[in-house]
Amino acid sequence: MSGEEAIEPAAGKRPPDAQEFTIRAVIAGMLVAAIIGGSYPYVVMKLGFGPNISVVSAFFGYLMLGILFKSFNRWENNIVQTAGTSAGQTAFLCVLMAAFDFLAQDPDLGFTMQLRPMQAFAWLTCAGALGVFLAVPMRRHFVVDEKLAYPDGIAAAQTLIVLDSRGTEARDVAKAMGVGTGLSAVMMIVREDARVLPASMWRLPEMLAAPWASGPPLAVGISWSLLNLGSGMLVGMRINTSMMIGMVTSWIVIGPMLHERGIVEELTRRNVTLWVMWPATGMLIAGGLTALALRWKILVKTFRNLSGAAVGSEDFPTRWVIGGIVLSSLALILVQRFMLDMPVWMTIVAIIFTIPLMLVGLRVLGETNWGPISALSNMMQAVFGLIAPGNVAANMVASGVTGSVASESEGSCRTTRPGTSSGARRST
Repeated sequence: MSGEEAIEPAAGKRPPDAQEFTIRAVIAGMLVAAIIGGSYPYVVMKLGFGPNISVVSAFFGYLMLGILFKSFNRWENNIVQTAGTSAGQTAFLCVLMAAFDFLAQDPDLGFTMQLRPMQAFAWLTCAGALGVFLAVPMRRHFVVDEKLAYPDGIAAAQTLIVLDSRGTEARDVAKAMGVGTGLSAVMMIVREDARVLPASMWRLPEMLAAPWASGPPLAVGISWSLLNLGSGMLVGMRINTSMMIGMVTSWIVIGPMLHERGIVEELTRRNVTLWVMWPATGMLIAGGLTALALRWKILVKTFRNLSGAAVGSEDFPTRWVIGGIVLSSLALILVQRFMLDMPVWMTIVAIIFTIPLMLVGLRVLGETNWGPISALSNMMQAVFGLIAPGNVAANMVASGVTGSVASESEGSCRTTRPGTSSGARRST
């Protein structure tokens, strides 16, 4: 049997006798979700971003299912990685909880809102459910119809396939994946803890910064990560080049120019970010909405396919989507009104403005493998800065709605891509 023949059976559709939603898959999914959900806040707060958890969840699922059960298959593991990814997307919102704590520490703001555990649970559950329902038609549009990459999802799909494969070549691929995982872990340890590498940031030579600034050169850097290297290979040169141009423009051109003209006193990341964040966010949102408008025919086709979907088909019925959106929106309105003292009209406005921001986030994630949750939340803060000036509590709650919806909708597309690419689509 050739190598291609050895791997091909694992890349096909689910055999009739292969079970998917099983008790052991559910138990393993709960355990993996607990591990990811418990550890992810630390990872996010330490690194400042949320790394790939779909592949990690799939690998944990293999450890819990593949080693203990010979009849294990990737369709069961897809259930596990979906649970782990969902838990991680929710745990990512620890950034939002931290923002509440930081604001409360500044007495000049007069911010006294403190989220109790039950309040946080009810609030994030309702907002997260709304994000999942809003993402249903959009994930078909972006993943199935437009076929955006979602590199994290593709990597998770290949992980599911390889760990479920048979044959010599499949084992070689699994070994290669293991070596890459080990090297990536070692580099992360060296970079974050041992500090053996020169630094995670590479300082530009003075000769490059001198033409634009009379002060010290701006510290611009490269995040040394094999994960980023692999993601860049999946994304492609067009997107990589575009992101590099944005980096050079923001940090090498605009930063020193602001310092030379006395607009910023020190060339620090925080000072430059305050000036480049808002134009960049505006460009991101305008570009995302323009791309969506130019592909309106594909969007119409998506909703037509969903309108004809029946219960039990591969598509989620439209009436279920609409019902879920209405119920989760009502629940969110009630929770924010009676638990967070947010006026009803403000919650409605936040939901309305969140929808286009969510669409932008899904497209950006699909093309670049980077979910701009913070940027979208910042944009909602700007909106409520105009709607309710001086109301810090309303501003934070509204941005939390956007962050929750964006996080869970992006998680839905991340888990849909592995199912689509590995033949396990129905389980997503």
